[in-house]
Amino acid sequence: MLTFIGLGLYDERSITVEGREALADADRAVAEFYTSHLVGATVDDLAAYHDIDIDVRDRAGIEQHPEDVLDAAEDEHVAFLTAGDTMISTTHVDLRLRAIERGIETRVIHGVTAQTAASGLTGLQNYRFGKAVTLPFPYAHGADGVPKSVVESIEANRERGLHTVVYLDIKADRGEYMTADVAAEMLAADWTDALGVVVARAGSPDPLVAADRFSALAARDFGDPLHLLVVPGDLHHVESEALATLGGASADVLAAYER
Repeated sequence: MLTFIGLGLYDERSITVEGREALADADRAVAEFYTSHLVGATVDDLAAYHDIDIDVRDRAGIEQHPEDVLDAAEDEHVAFLTAGDTMISTTHVDLRLRAIERGIETRVIHGVTAQTAASGLTGLQNYRFGKAVTLPFPYAHGADGVPKSVVESIEANRERGLHTVVYLDIKADRGEYMTADVAAEMLAADWTDALGVVVARAGSPDPLVAADRFSALAARDFGDPLHLLVVPGDLHHVESEALATLGGASADVLAAYER
């Protein structure tokens, strides 16, 4: 059996009760942290808390060479661990399909995602979000500034009055995490006075929400990662009140977005 388990957002305790029980039942555990990362716990913390050895794989080890994981799942119960919700990455869907093709029983145990946490922390209504985007480090896409595809996706959402979650690049193997001030500075090149909402350390004991113009956000320090940004579309009056109360947005900044 191959069980995909989402670990949640922050540390070794962020997993659901169902996920913890499934992990306790597993014969072995495999994890990847290249799509996301638990900043509040190391692999050793996870292993000690759940009393199981964890084999961490890199991208190639999961996407190109998963045969040994599938071989093990034919005879044992293998838990496949990721931060957040395990099936957000299409890589993991591919792994599940490969398992099913080999007649291996599969199960999915979901975890909290950054997008749902962003909605909950900011007060922005979940059904008013459009297509999400990822903002890469400039060196990762070979050019300065914001990729054209990211700009076009944000603009398309804004034209429809929808909010955009902007995931910020993570290079966990290099210890690099894009921070919200850097992202806001990059986005300010296209939308200097546009409203942005920073969500930092979602799922931790000290999450932070800050709503202001991109130019102002670019000058602030939001502390430890992980960070993401939301680019709001039109705001319902309750959403506007939430950004003022929870994110400190000023009335003059919000006025242009209220519908």
